[in-house]
Amino acid sequence: KVSLAANPSHLETVDPVVEGIARAKQDILDFGGTTFPVLPIQIHGDAAFAGQGVVAETLNMSQLRGYRTGGTVHVVVNNQVGFTAAPASSRSSMYCTDVARMIEAPIFHVNGDDPEAVVRVARLAFEFRQQFHKDVVIDLICYRRRGHNEADNPSFTQPLMYDLIDKKRSVRKLYTEALIGRGDITMEEAEQALQDFQGQLEKVFAEVREATAAPAQAATGRPQADFPVSIQTGISAETVKRIAASQVNLPDWLTVHPRLLPQLQRRAASVEDDTIDWATGEALAIGSLLMEGHPVRLAGQDSRRGTFGQRHAVLIDRNTGEDYTPLMHLTEDQARFTVYDSLLSEYAAMGFEYGYSLTRPNALVMWEAQFGDFVNGAQTMVDEYIASAEQKWGQHSGVTLLLPHGMEGQGPDHSSARPERFLALCAQDNMTVAMPTLPSNYFHLLRWQAHNPHHKPLIVFTPKSMLRLKAAASATAEFLTGGFRPVIGDSTVDPAQVRKVVITSGKFYYDLEAARTERGVTDTAIVRVERLYPLPVAELQEELARYGEDVQFVWAQEEPANQGAWPFIAMNLVDHLQVVIGRTGGNARLRRVARPASSAPAVGSAKRHAAEQQA
Repeated sequence: KVSLAANPSHLETVDPVVEGIARAKQDILDFGGTTFPVLPIQIHGDAAFAGQGVVAETLNMSQLRGYRTGGTVHVVVNNQVGFTAAPASSRSSMYCTDVARMIEAPIFHVNGDDPEAVVRVARLAFEFRQQFHKDVVIDLICYRRRGHNEADNPSFTQPLMYDLIDKKRSVRKLYTEALIGRGDITMEEAEQALQDFQGQLEKVFAEVREATAAPAQAATGRPQADFPVSIQTGISAETVKRIAASQVNLPDWLTVHPRLLPQLQRRAASVEDDTIDWATGEALAIGSLLMEGHPVRLAGQDSRRGTFGQRHAVLIDRNTGEDYTPLMHLTEDQARFTVYDSLLSEYAAMGFEYGYSLTRPNALVMWEAQFGDFVNGAQTMVDEYIASAEQKWGQHSGVTLLLPHGMEGQGPDHSSARPERFLALCAQDNMTVAMPTLPSNYFHLLRWQAHNPHHKPLIVFTPKSMLRLKAAASATAEFLTGGFRPVIGDSTVDPAQVRKVVITSGKFYYDLEAARTERGVTDTAIVRVERLYPLPVAELQEELARYGEDVQFVWAQEEPANQGAWPFIAMNLVDHLQVVIGRTGGNARLRRVARPASSAPAVGSAKRHAAEQQA
């Protein structure tokens, strides 16, 4: 059985996606890495193989525990020219395939005018892959007889090469003459074979023309009203206790680092004293899904420990270096939890998880950025697959991106996960974008993602400082019932006394809440939008309708005005607000409070950041 991966026009972007698809198929078959019954085959152009960095990233994955697929056969169709660029303009190496030397892959250079040599090399490459479970490369040295497209005249840019090509006889003619000359076939048989093949081509051409005559049905996404927000994702108290106990009921052979053991003990105790933090909430989500039979895969830069030392999904023996994954020891029949520290890549690493998610829709597949803005390095994957694959190919993925986000004085490069970019790509219910503020809501969100029958990518802006913020802890009861809350209203104020409603999202809520408490303000409500897309219009309308006629409405964010959620909110929320305010007879204006528009996500000075935040 052969399957073909959907391939955008962005060169080599499909490479890691293919590897992820193959790995998922192998994990489903579950031979435990002893044999690899799914063969990835990648077909490259010479200029792209040498020039596109994602090729090197994907090759670098090939022998890594979290990504290996038992070897890929790479076929480089070497035309000795890119679009119009000659090899001298395309690479600094002797061969276009030299990048594969980084993993010591065998590289077979073979003459494309010699079909039998090509077949022999292909068999050799396959045998090598089967024997050693490593990548192998075939450099098929040939030429492009015509231009890059119908309008292209290649002799404009490669006149000498195309003088030679124009004089060359085709591979078919050369090989036919060789076969007749050797007495392998007769002239009549050769002509009959040619007629048969042309007949096949004509038949397929007619079928394609007939199929394309019918108008294509564009994927429009499901209506927003059908968005299944009401999936119940609570778990039993017994499940909570079992998962918490797994953090401290460790095998006798395991010596936990003495500075880590208290953290695990606090994690287990937090379910008793209602102080469940972010990492514990995440563990409850993952553990409960595993117990329900949903495989969970998490990969990212330093994801086993967590960038901020918060997760510790894998414990390392202090004396031997052996590892132990507590969530793999919950029940006898649980699903598999795999968590990997990825290679230092975003582009290929995210593409791999996207491909994996296509093939295992029942799994929760998560890619985590070390800092949220590192997702910039995978923008092509976001644009070409995550945001648009359903529209382009009807392709459904439930991949989840975890992107640490928050303006905390760490400078321009470790502050923003660029929510504005994701929100600008949102349309037709193509993905879910969320910025939860509570461990319990994050817990329900992850479980909702795994149980949602409509597979959509999920973008989660996860916290940094909020990971250990006492105000952001959740009580155990919040995990036992209900589901994800796209809007969290303000239950601490009397709606009749409220003169201003501040709508916000993310950890900025806690800054606002602390300031309100410190100043004794009682006439301001703070409403949290936990899901930014699809915009929770009905929930917002219901919450905002609680307040009186003369209330002022403010959107407050810590990101600059041209970034964060505001550009999206300004375009999409105001019309819906008018419905609410029109009903109460108030003013429909939504005032913005944010940092001034900026070309960088944040300032470089911690002092200046603090002053801006206070303002």
